[in-house]
Amino acid sequence: MPAEAPLLGAIEAGGTKFVLGVGTGADAIVDQVQIPTRDPETTLAETIAFFRKHPGLAAIGIGSFGPLERDRSAAKWGHILATPKPGWSDCDLAGTIARALGVPVAFDTDVNAAALAEARLGAARDAKVSVYVTIGTGIGGGVIADGRIVGGTGHPELGHMRPRRAPDDREFAGHCPFHGDCLEGLASGPAIIARWGQSLSHLAPDHDAHGIIAGYLAEMCNTLRAALAPDAIALGGGVMGTPGLFERIVAEAGTCDGGYFALSAEKVIRRPALAPISGLAGAFLLAADLL
Repeated sequence: MPAEAPLLGAIEAGGTKFVLGVGTGADAIVDQVQIPTRDPETTLAETIAFFRKHPGLAAIGIGSFGPLERDRSAAKWGHILATPKPGWSDCDLAGTIARALGVPVAFDTDVNAAALAEARLGAARDAKVSVYVTIGTGIGGGVIADGRIVGGTGHPELGHMRPRRAPDDREFAGHCPFHGDCLEGLASGPAIIARWGQSLSHLAPDHDAHGIIAGYLAEMCNTLRAALAPDAIALGGGVMGTPGLFERIVAEAGTCDGGYFALSAEKVIRRPALAPISGLAGAFLLAADLL
């Protein structure tokens, strides 16, 4: 008889909420809860209490907001690094969970986890190289090649590339505390609210913001196509819930690429297939890979 699949834990650790799951995989979750992200002590205590209700866990996978240290050979592996999230800088997230529960822990960014899930199980299953980008409170991305996460000393910071400014969007200084008008500083949810006073989905369909944001995100997609030659780019996150935005991005990317790329924008740019649990599904995969 085949061996019984091990019981795994999964954590999608976001700046707003933690999503916790237990099961043998993303398609076999036996328990799942969502808790608000507060201070580390409160949030991690509640997280640990949830997993203690499920003895026998073989491993836990964590996909977390960052920046973070994902290199296991580094002294601060498992830590969240300098983050604007109050109280979380230098938090030993993975170590705290591992010591409290006595199980091996896998640790990576939430977008890397989501990218892994979409590559293996979702919208990019047919792709040799794929990118997942989330556009929400921040902008982040993960790159997968041959089924594995791409990363060196750190992890990709796609939100901090500098797009060419739109001619009619020169006055706004940008919302990123580090770089001002990087992509995150121009097209993230908070940047849109800082610029126009409302989220993109609440602005009138004919508002200039829709074209401006679509243009920046289309430029990001074409930059990724030029740099990485991906077969698939999946665009997720709250901002992408704006009606018509996805279609605008694809159309703009196709217009601006000048027919240069082998694959059309329509083939490459995709919606995530696993939303809203792409990150949690990826955390299960991280745990399984650790075993």
